[in-house]
Amino acid sequence: MAQEKLIALQKADLHRRLYPTERRSGMAANRDGAALLSFSDNDYLGLSTHPSVIRTATKAVETYGASAGASRLVSGNHPLYDAFESRLAAFKSCEAALVFGSGYLANIGTIPVFAGPQDVIFIDELAHACLFAGAQLSRAQIQCFAHNDMAHLGHLLARHRHAHRHALILTDGVFSMDGDQAPLKDIHSLAKTHDAWLMVDDAHGLGVLGNGHGTAFSQGVQPDLMMGTLSKALGSYGGYVAGSHAVVDLLRNRARSLVYTTGLPPSALAAAHASLEIISMEPERCARPLALARRFCQTLGLPAPQSAVVPLIIGSPQKAMDAQEKLQQAGFLVVAIRPPTVPENTARLRFSFSATHQEKDVDRLCQSIKNLGLSP
Repeated sequence: MAQEKLIALQKADLHRRLYPTERRSGMAANRDGAALLSFSDNDYLGLSTHPSVIRTATKAVETYGASAGASRLVSGNHPLYDAFESRLAAFKSCEAALVFGSGYLANIGTIPVFAGPQDVIFIDELAHACLFAGAQLSRAQIQCFAHNDMAHLGHLLARHRHAHRHALILTDGVFSMDGDQAPLKDIHSLAKTHDAWLMVDDAHGLGVLGNGHGTAFSQGVQPDLMMGTLSKALGSYGGYVAGSHAVVDLLRNRARSLVYTTGLPPSALAAAHASLEIISMEPERCARPLALARRFCQTLGLPAPQSAVVPLIIGSPQKAMDAQEKLQQAGFLVVAIRPPTVPENTARLRFSFSATHQEKDVDRLCQSIKNLGLSP
């Protein structure tokens, strides 16, 4: 059975493999023995290799050990958790924050706590897979609205909200494969009108938008539930949810992906905390990824970007893989994204920009894209 399924994936040009990356240093990567400049990392601020972050993480290992040793509710809630969660809550202008083992775990644990079989969830059709996974685990009725289509969302709310106990609206802040932002002000207004809660996954907005505070801050909105990761702009690993004291206390008691998972290693919390301090002190670092994305788009005649993520739609999976190979031969790592991660016939190259990229790197990438005939 497994072999048959693999053959089907190969025939559809959807088979994936893990590439051995011998070493990663900033945006420099080594794939299949080739030295490449990566435009596929989500390390938007280059903090995963920042000397201060590394020193802080190393000290945490020396002080607290390499592992939490147990779930947080047993004995794995080491002192670094309280310090980081308090700092993160203040940074997100929330009463409290709660760290999970990953962003995926945060979403699949949080959504079922706030929605169940008697409730309804409204979710953007292009929301991240872990938001859909959490919605499915909740056993609530799921209503998908067309991407960023407020008229459709309003229609669905008017039609379905009244028949359910509670309602929850789910959306990305920055959509990870398209790089566009959700219109959070409009969604928030609809949520209030129809007595629904709004949860925003801002994994790709934190550290990049709103002087680093994220998409909701940049749009002047305060959602009921704000989720994000420690593994992108913060250069570490883990996930979080920020909200009221009551929200966080309930999650501590009922989020299964927190209760039944070993706590994060102390080094991950220490690194994330150090990165958060750098973000707070260096707004110019936070502004740089979007500035480089704008340079890229302007040079290639692409629409102005809304984040550090820029897609170049290719079409078929095979053409996208061919484009990836051509850029690799030119010295760049730009990974092709294929269905089911993106809709059919929208396979693409996904470019992500980091504060550690140089203008000359972006210009050289643009020239290679033009030379290879990949530009629009």
